[in-house]
Amino acid sequence: MIQPGLYDIGHLNTSADLPQIAANLRINPSARLCLYGPPGTGKTPFGHWLAQEIGQPLLLRKASDLLSPYVGMTEQKIASTFEKAKQEGAMLLTDEADSFLHSRTQAKHSWEITQINEMLTQIESFPGILIASTNLIDQLDTASMRRFDIKLHFGYLLPDQAGRLLASYCQNLDLPQPTSADL
Repeated sequence: MIQPGLYDIGHLNTSADLPQIAANLRINPSARLCLYGPPGTGKTPFGHWLAQEIGQPLLLRKASDLLSPYVGMTEQKIASTFEKAKQEGAMLLTDEADSFLHSRTQAKHSWEITQINEMLTQIESFPGILIASTNLIDQLDTASMRRFDIKLHFGYLLPDQAGRLLASYCQNLDLPQPTSADL
């Protein structure tokens, strides 16, 4: 959940028109988005913001929620997660998507390929909004990349964005505004 007053998409370093994406998804709530970039750049909070903006519940799943040490259980967890999102009419956000969408050419075991195939099948048939976030887009399976309608890069904050973010936090926390030396 994002904290009111502290999250502002203007502090994100991405070239996409995020309000326009939200507006389009309000009209047609079916898409597959891949958010990629370094850790800490706002990918997961953007998913929370987007769900709030379009008025849908958010179902967040991390790799640790889906992966299992038992053969076949990961596939079952993936399938039940997508089914739950469908039943609840929820936007599904899978964090650390590279954990279960890595390139099949790098797989060492047949069960790894089965997990990736299950995820790809679920992505393809999911009628709602799916967001997959990753820090390692270059390691994703090429078939998964074809399934994403939108690929959004999130970069580190630019200096002026970092300054605005600091000023915003200072204001929200009733702290003195940063000086030019602070910035």
